[in-house]
Amino acid sequence: MFGFVIKKSFFDLWDNFLPAILVNLGFIALLVVPATLPSAVSAGGPAASLTVLGLGVVLIFVYMGGVFGMARAITDYQSLEWASFLQSVKSALAASLLLAALGIAHVVLLSVALPVYSSFNNMFGLFALAMLFWMSVVWWITAPFYLPLHERLNGTVGKSLKKAFIFSFDNAGFAIGLALGAVVIVVLSFFTAFLVPGVAGLAIWYHTAVRLRLYKYDYLEEHPDTDRREIPWDALLFDDRERIGKRTFKGMIFPWKD
Repeated sequence: MFGFVIKKSFFDLWDNFLPAILVNLGFIALLVVPATLPSAVSAGGPAASLTVLGLGVVLIFVYMGGVFGMARAITDYQSLEWASFLQSVKSALAASLLLAALGIAHVVLLSVALPVYSSFNNMFGLFALAMLFWMSVVWWITAPFYLPLHERLNGTVGKSLKKAFIFSFDNAGFAIGLALGAVVIVVLSFFTAFLVPGVAGLAIWYHTAVRLRLYKYDYLEEHPDTDRREIPWDALLFDDRERIGKRTFKGMIFPWKD
């Protein structure tokens, strides 16, 4: 199943290459706000710099709501419209703001707690640092599921956050594999100045994973006595595999000749 997530994510990105690049360009442009403007207003004191930094981070998360909305349309084989991008920003606004607030709170917590516990030089300090580390790992593995689940399950922002944690823990190995795949995507993006795969690639990666993994829960709802370790993935993924079809390198470059 994980192999098909890789395949579908790649071809969904390839088939929507230009829109993905345009979305990534918008994200890169927004990075200018938290990356450069805080220093530009540093004359106003630390409060001004931190305010601009915080607003820039929030703006990026709001933009990500539109990116994930676009990714859902791509992974669901829908046609792309730029008006729907703005609609996705609007519909995911509350969820994006919550995610931004939690992300900022997490960074602030680490910036305060790490120096304090590092100075203890005893078992308590070591234990506290270990707890912070593993809490951070769980958060960064779970957080990327939040927007896809919020969009697909139409829950409230609070319930969607709860579902993200349940989804992550219930599919722990799968979630860890996706996190490692996300690291690979980020590394690859670094060599292309984040044009490809970029944030669009990350959003497609997680939306594809969530879309396909949710088939398990639909199946278990219809077959409650089924062993959870014996999900018939070949049958559940049949339609998606048919839609992707068999691709060749020649067909990717010259689809009219394949």
